[in-house]
Amino acid sequence: MNTIQPARHKQGAALPASPATAVASPAADGHLVRGRALIFWDPKIPGKKLDAIDTDQITPADDCVSESLDHLDARWKAGTFRYLMPDFRQRVHRGETFVIAGERFGIGSSREMSPAGLKAIAEEAGLEIVIVCGDGVGDIFRRNALNLGLHVVQSRAASEDAQEGDVLTFDSKTRRLTNETRGKSYDPVPLTPIEETIRRSGGIIAVGRREFAESVDRVPRVEWPDRQVASAMSSTEQIVWAHRVDKDAQVRPGGTLRVWCDLLPASDGTAPFTIHTFNQITGGDTIYPRQAAIANDHFVFSGRNADDKQTGIGRDFAKLHEINKPYYATPGDGIFHFYFPEQGLVVPGSFIPGADSHSRAYGAYGAVGSGVGSTQLGFGWSTGYIYFTPAKRRRVVFSGKLRPWVSGKDVVLALLRRWGKAQAQGMSVEFVDAQRQLPIPYRNTVANMMAEAEAQNGIFAPDEITFDWYTRKGISDLPYPRFEPGAEVAWDIDETLDLSELVPFIAKPFAPGNAFPADEVAQEKLAFDKAFIGSCTNGGYDDLLEAALVIRAGRERGFEKAPKTFVIFPGSGGVKRDIEHPEPRLNGESIATVLRSVGGQIRESWCGPCFGQGPDALKKGETAITSFNRNWQNRMGVGGLGYLASPAVVASSALLGYMAGPTALGIEWNPEKFDVST
Repeated sequence: MNTIQPARHKQGAALPASPATAVASPAADGHLVRGRALIFWDPKIPGKKLDAIDTDQITPADDCVSESLDHLDARWKAGTFRYLMPDFRQRVHRGETFVIAGERFGIGSSREMSPAGLKAIAEEAGLEIVIVCGDGVGDIFRRNALNLGLHVVQSRAASEDAQEGDVLTFDSKTRRLTNETRGKSYDPVPLTPIEETIRRSGGIIAVGRREFAESVDRVPRVEWPDRQVASAMSSTEQIVWAHRVDKDAQVRPGGTLRVWCDLLPASDGTAPFTIHTFNQITGGDTIYPRQAAIANDHFVFSGRNADDKQTGIGRDFAKLHEINKPYYATPGDGIFHFYFPEQGLVVPGSFIPGADSHSRAYGAYGAVGSGVGSTQLGFGWSTGYIYFTPAKRRRVVFSGKLRPWVSGKDVVLALLRRWGKAQAQGMSVEFVDAQRQLPIPYRNTVANMMAEAEAQNGIFAPDEITFDWYTRKGISDLPYPRFEPGAEVAWDIDETLDLSELVPFIAKPFAPGNAFPADEVAQEKLAFDKAFIGSCTNGGYDDLLEAALVIRAGRERGFEKAPKTFVIFPGSGGVKRDIEHPEPRLNGESIATVLRSVGGQIRESWCGPCFGQGPDALKKGETAITSFNRNWQNRMGVGGLGYLASPAVVASSALLGYMAGPTALGIEWNPEKFDVST
């Protein structure tokens, strides 16, 4: 059982001296940053700035690699906007240092390589870069930029007004932006007072150095609110309230506070920058990293030497600081959003910021799971806590009864379809399973894909389904009390999704919310080159059982071989082993046997083509139907097209050779045969 521990000193090590006074940063000296506009135009709408530039486009996955701690950012700089604007680096060096984009800039992953690479490209030419975008910006990107000292101006008017060749200035003290060419000035979306303090300090590493010594002596305390206090709080807010470092801090949307962390996980991809931050704050050898965990799941089976070097950075760090299993997952142990809950490291009531955007998956277990960048995580490894700003409150009540073939993937695709371009608007989402019919695997899919929904987090308050899952895992002595959202919460948005109205969906490129009923898509007879089942979104035992039940029924109707490449990625090494065992619902066959019988190939547990890595990644012109989570441009491979669906729909498509749900196989729904939700 994982619990929050006080700092552990390294024997004989002395703490680095705390700065006597705060060192003034460039952000506080009031200097003007001056440069010309560099505009990302929407190629489909003349005169419009490009919206939704995600971190995959800023820093392609192949460039999210660090071969050593001494040269962390070499690949990040080289790969910045590699496909979207290949001459970006040269243009910045020519003085085009004000990057102008539309709404929702920097959405997507936790990869802090993106803001760090942008900042470093300007710095290598002795310049400063300023991001100017609409009022909406990717929440993780915004916090990463703040922690790094990268200037971000959220102003829709400034973005819309800017034109090619415009000269702009940015006042680093007031954050006021001026377009000298247009004769207009703009005040951006404000920071919270504590965020402004972090900015003026020069970033999170400077703050960490200032707070480190005191944090080592501070004893973590988790104290839950009484019933009256909790009555006006969402589940997320109750957890944050309990985990406050400063017990007099208010918990409210838009208020930044320090929060103790139960677990601080990184992947092999995000660990190197996290390690660098930890070393910069602590000196590297004074304490053991606090609440630290590392999972090798992103770059481990690519066969590339550079990736092996990156994995080695985390491995050596874990060995140095005695981070062992289950806190250190070796290649093949699993994708960390599956592996760490399996190991009992994720429990209801815990607060878990992870350096991967899909850390939101922990909301399925009644925990606050959120995505953060590497510097935020390294700060947490150093102090035991992070700075956190609760978002506005949004509740989604799931009513009605699930229809045949509808699973967690269809629920979340329907939700993202409804939310449209605005998505969750950065809110904290409280899910209410009114009829207690969504099992943990379905909840995992829904909470996980709050990353694509651009929510701060999504959470299901723990209930009988949650506690039964832990009981079956042999975990009964949970550390935190039961809780539920208060009856008097003032929800900013309160909505209901009637599950009885849902059908199986297929999401087309390039957005998970671009979803259509599978039966309608089936009429298009959309062909594909590969079918993928798995990932942290749908790689659990029940997910793969759902697929195997469809495959077995399809075999009985004469569909004996998948005509195209069919590959399965289990969510963890444990799942990979379990699917080899006889399964009663398959008449004693194992899931793996059924999948292989039609040509399915079972890989090691890792992220792989879900983010365009390894030999299975899509090549230019290839198309895949997948149970993955993100079908953005180039996400599954440069020039490839990804579609999203449930394991059942991917399985039926694999047998048919075109995209369609199980009904296209002539299979009639029978809950006793196909329902895996009970």
